[in-house]
Amino acid sequence: MSENPEAAETGEIVPEEKTIVHLVRHGEVANPHGILYGRLPGYRLSEDGQTMAKAAADFLAGRDVTVLRSSPLERAIQTAEPIAEQLGLTIEIDERLIEPWNHFEGLNVGVGDGSLRAPKHWFHLRNPFRPSWGEPYREVAARVLAAAADAARAARGHEAVCVSHQLPIWVTRRAVEGRKLWHDPRRRQCSLGSITSLEFTGNHPRLISYSEPSGSAGSRVAGA
Repeated sequence: MSENPEAAETGEIVPEEKTIVHLVRHGEVANPHGILYGRLPGYRLSEDGQTMAKAAADFLAGRDVTVLRSSPLERAIQTAEPIAEQLGLTIEIDERLIEPWNHFEGLNVGVGDGSLRAPKHWFHLRNPFRPSWGEPYREVAARVLAAAADAARAARGHEAVCVSHQLPIWVTRRAVEGRKLWHDPRRRQCSLGSITSLEFTGNHPRLISYSEPSGSAGSRVAGA
């Protein structure tokens, strides 16, 4: 809490400024072979993904957004581009918004696929709560929350947009809501092109809304 000069004499407490940070998930990626692409280069938005990015930009049009940051991966930057054009902003890259690393990166991990059935991979499936196959959920949530908080400070009293990926956004939301970070991936509420909005009062975030400008497009591709 802070005081302004006029309120100092009366002892009136003035609430801290509120800042909104929109966590935008990138649009659909062209991935015809269903690879879990993770951090691999060369995976760009499909035509539908570009439409989703434009829908997110249209949704944010007219908002008081003063800061735009993105994961360094191509699909996230492509999603940020129409937002930058719509709002007249420059895209800043924040490495903390990147997709988590994953042991299965570059493999097809669809239901029934041999990659998951191969004994050489079983050790990496031993603990779904951490998870044992990739970057720990708590580390993902911590870095994305830090990135969101920095964006909120940069946009103090206004709004910021951070373009990221499904898992980072979802575990960040769960952390903000005080829920366990381990979860069933099939139950994530973070569709392609969706916008999860947090309100920061000082350093304290809370979820204020979840929107799907492109409709309820599920994760139709791996590694989103």
